[in-house]
Amino acid sequence: MPAIFVDTGGFYAAADASDRGHAAARTWFETRGTTGDLVTSDYVFVETWCLLRARLGRDAAMAFWDAMQTGVVRTYGVGSSDLIEARRIASRWADQDFSVVDCTSFALMERLGIQEALAFDAHFRIYRHGPRRNRSFRVFP
Repeated sequence: MPAIFVDTGGFYAAADASDRGHAAARTWFETRGTTGDLVTSDYVFVETWCLLRARLGRDAAMAFWDAMQTGVVRTYGVGSSDLIEARRIASRWADQDFSVVDCTSFALMERLGIQEALAFDAHFRIYRHGPRRNRSFRVFP
């Protein structure tokens, strides 16, 4: 199976039972969590931990950290080349409000050849890549 990038929104929705995407995210993790094809970035990990800590408390953030250590989701580090490409993305898409985490996610996905994402963030549906910016990611749910 091809790798699927998990964004902060996917992790958060799975953790917060009151989130409107909770059922879809939980189902997604239950279905795909055993296939070994889920990946994310260290930036998404940190962003998710901080969001969980701020909204759901330290225990929820620590539970997320513990779950990430099981290996269900592989975490890739954002490197200097990804940061350079992320800055290019931010410049080329100046009309969009992409965060640094969004831009590094797009750069990492392109570098690793990942074409699918679990994301509730509309930016993953907006962003286009390729030589003519004519390729899009397949976004779930």
